[in-house]
Amino acid sequence: MAISFSGRSVSAQKNPLTGKKPNIILILVDDMGFADIGCYGSEIETPNLDRLAREGLRFRQFYNCSRCCPTRASILTGLYPHQTGIGDMVNPGFDFGKPGYRGRLNRQCVTIAEVLGSTGYHTFMSGKWHLSQDPDCLPNDRGFEEYYGLLYGAGNYFKPKGLMRNRDEINPEDLPLDYYTTDAFTDMALEFIKKYQPDGKPFFLYLAYNAPHWPLHAKPEDIEKYQGKYLKGWDVLRQERYERQIGLKIIDRKWRLSERDPKVPAWDDISEELKIKTALKMSVYAGMIDCIDQNIGKLVQCLGNMGILDNTLIMFLSDNGACWETGAFGFDWNIKYSLQKYKELNEIGTAKSFVSYGRCWSNVGNTPFRLHKHWVHEGGISTPLIAYWPSGITEKGKISEEIGHVVDIMATCLDVSGAEYPEAFKGNQILPLEGKSLAPVFAEKKRDGHEFIGWEHEGNRAILKDNWKLVSAYPDEWELYDLEDDRTETNNLAKNHPLKRIEMEKLYQEWARSHWVEPWNPVNKYWPWIKSTIKPG
Repeated sequence: MAISFSGRSVSAQKNPLTGKKPNIILILVDDMGFADIGCYGSEIETPNLDRLAREGLRFRQFYNCSRCCPTRASILTGLYPHQTGIGDMVNPGFDFGKPGYRGRLNRQCVTIAEVLGSTGYHTFMSGKWHLSQDPDCLPNDRGFEEYYGLLYGAGNYFKPKGLMRNRDEINPEDLPLDYYTTDAFTDMALEFIKKYQPDGKPFFLYLAYNAPHWPLHAKPEDIEKYQGKYLKGWDVLRQERYERQIGLKIIDRKWRLSERDPKVPAWDDISEELKIKTALKMSVYAGMIDCIDQNIGKLVQCLGNMGILDNTLIMFLSDNGACWETGAFGFDWNIKYSLQKYKELNEIGTAKSFVSYGRCWSNVGNTPFRLHKHWVHEGGISTPLIAYWPSGITEKGKISEEIGHVVDIMATCLDVSGAEYPEAFKGNQILPLEGKSLAPVFAEKKRDGHEFIGWEHEGNRAILKDNWKLVSAYPDEWELYDLEDDRTETNNLAKNHPLKRIEMEKLYQEWARSHWVEPWNPVNKYWPWIKSTIKPG
């Protein structure tokens, strides 16, 4: 295997007691909002994540790429999504014939697993891939020794189709009756660790839960825990989360809570029947997050029992903001079960249902911000980031104000492992790394941060430099915000600062040209069915 390295030399942060390189666990959840876990302001019970935050480090301004596939591409490669070929979504059906929009990971990028695997790490993945369904671009082709999970973006939690063990598909009819993907992904991750742990080599685990992405499926005991808790409605809950966030110092008091999404009615204006139904959907969603937390607790306990927890870096984050899809109250996509009648409500959350919760609750999940998954306003791109590393993080419980982006995950893994980013890999030239390591923040040292950060997804555009953010929701005009005073983007300053708007727009255009971003209108003409399918707006 031909690998040439860039000469970017870093020193591995070895455990001072053992002299060993750290294990690295990257936990990615799906469609979870900024405010959906306890240590970021939620009423949902997440004691295990709260413990990781209390004994680790939280970031309050960390960004993703606003959608499943682009974030996954960026997080694994340290590049912006268009540079990897996944400027939109993945094949089949998303190859627009442009380098930044081929719908699969290209060979001008290299994954964390490929780099760490070539430097002596074991590499495992358990969970949702969603970076290609092509037979030559599966997890085992991109550096993972072991894989278990789903290739697709969404599916049944109790009997999923497209479930893979390495390259072999698993028949859903062969799964046990109590199968649930969140539990299964954790169990298989632990199986991988236990299988290889005796040889003493460090490992990289990418644990990518498909929860809490729709369909809303949860175990009965997890739903029951939250029954009735959401009948107070989204307006009250949003305000409560906002006040909790201020108390936790996750947000500044001077940032106003953004207005309720204009496409969502006031809770008091909907029928009692609709209140019961939408509250139940949110109870299922809460149960899904609760189950994630239970599984993270199980993982951490097992690592402790194995004696390897102290030398393991765990990073936890979400791939995008909470999901609006589709409409104010979500969808009920069922053939046999319409779920429109009260007598069928008890089936919501079971394998008989295939539902989402809609804008009304994603607006709560993204508290205090505007908009949702797909958009690049703060609600679509802001994620919790918890870093936990007993032997590597010096100030426990700190909330960092460092600005970061998912491109930084690769750089961080390189930094703590001592690996080098390659100029070439398996005969292919590799694009220069975009990310900046977070490791100095772990040790309370000065970090080399970003000069600016750019976004584009399906015409939604943004550029962030210093405290200034220029952003547009396709096809609207540019908006300009000073995030120091107004992170919730409630006071558009574009008319007040025309020269700053022009300066920022020029910077965006330069970033877009150099990162394979195309104007959305010419791109989406290759997507002939876009007019008849669901899209943001």
